Amino acid sequence: MFDLWQSVLSALEQSVPSASFDVFFKHNSLSQNRDGRIIISVPNIFIKKNLEGKYNKYLVEAFKRNGITPEIIEFIIGNKKDDTVKSNRTVVIKDTAKNKPNTSTKPPTGLNERYRFSNFIVGSNNDLAHSACEHIVENFGDTRYNPLFIYGGVGLGKTHLIQAAGNGLLEKTPSLKVSYITIETFYREFVDFMRKKLSGFSDKYRDLDVLIIDDMQFISGKEKSQEEFFHTFNALYQNGGQIILSADRHPSEIAGLTDRLRTRFEQGLSIDIQMPDFETRCAILEAKSSFAGVEVPRDVIEYLANSIKTNIRELEGALNKMIAYCEMRGTQPNINDLVPIINNSGKKARRQAMSPKVIIEKTAKYYSITLTEICGKNRSKNIVEPRQIAMYLLRHELDLSFPKIAVEFERDWTTAIHAVQKIEKNLAVDFSLRDQISQLREQLYV
Repeated sequence: MFDLWQSVLSALEQSVPSASFDVFFKHNSLSQNRDGRIIISVPNIFIKKNLEGKYNKYLVEAFKRNGITPEIIEFIIGNKKDDTVKSNRTVVIKDTAKNKPNTSTKPPTGLNERYRFSNFIVGSNNDLAHSACEHIVENFGDTRYNPLFIYGGVGLGKTHLIQAAGNGLLEKTPSLKVSYITIETFYREFVDFMRKKLSGFSDKYRDLDVLIIDDMQFISGKEKSQEEFFHTFNALYQNGGQIILSADRHPSEIAGLTDRLRTRFEQGLSIDIQMPDFETRCAILEAKSSFAGVEVPRDVIEYLANSIKTNIRELEGALNKMIAYCEMRGTQPNINDLVPIINNSGKKARRQAMSPKVIIEKTAKYYSITLTEICGKNRSKNIVEPRQIAMYLLRHELDLSFPKIAVEFERDWTTAIHAVQKIEKNLAVDFSLRDQISQLREQLYV
């Protein structure tokens, strides 16, 4: 049956989009082919429903191309290896702890077991990054993918994907020493060791097989931490360890990063994750609602996907609010209930109303200065910093080019570059500034 299924998959690859193939077909297996009855094992109810609906005809055609005309195709939620049938109405998460060898002597991995490839929705915005992570799992030790540097905006699934790679590596080879941390954790631990004058910090991460670090942009400006991480990186790399990193921007755009670290980050493979397209947003919403055990009508899914185009977290947040609202009222999800939820959260309105003028005005108001002052020539510190923050927000909220930012303030574009890079660098070390910008972002969209 394995050869038949591989032939069917080959036929499917030619008839469905690559993103759909990766999501709905790649992780399935053929459990039975007898007397015209085909049984296919799938990972979860989300995939099951889609195969029973819009993708069933593609399966029938693929089997026909391989000399088989199925009378019926059934789908079961089960495990590829043992075909253990699970409930057709509820996704049952398999407890793998019983099947794993005793690893009590190994340090905690820091990985969240909920982050898996099987529940990561693949679309045109992230298919390359997803493929690269899967390649690392299947081809551990391939130096072409070391380090793997994944970058993109907030809430696009970077953390899910890099942790899925760690979980996949451990599932395939449980003996691997894998650790997931944020760069802020690395920084705080390093500072703590330095403050207490302790030794042994260098051994903590250099003995790993796989090191996964999130939010690398926050190492910007931390010279001692960068030096320590440089040596950690080199030791791991020379010992054949895999390094997976994520950040909100490409290494070349991280201000305050030493040239030698930037070179190391760029020597492997750097892949970006873009905003999800409409089809991917719909697939994400369908998956999340299925996992929550709630059936959301297609028109509601599409309305929500059309209303929120920024990132996955906002999308999930609106979906969760709608589900909670409907549960409290005892109603089924519908567009009439969704409209006030989206409008109250300000997500839809903020994208329509946002402009450079709005950002500049609200930044000035937040810092209690006038519009004339923030756009003028005053060089006082209490004026210059808000001006630089406004430039930073124009860059990161509206993705304006530096020349366009400069025009808003009647300045040279190099001034805009300097301002944005300075705020980015300060954000890495100034927690008060982080709080201010976080509060300001909230006020921008009310």
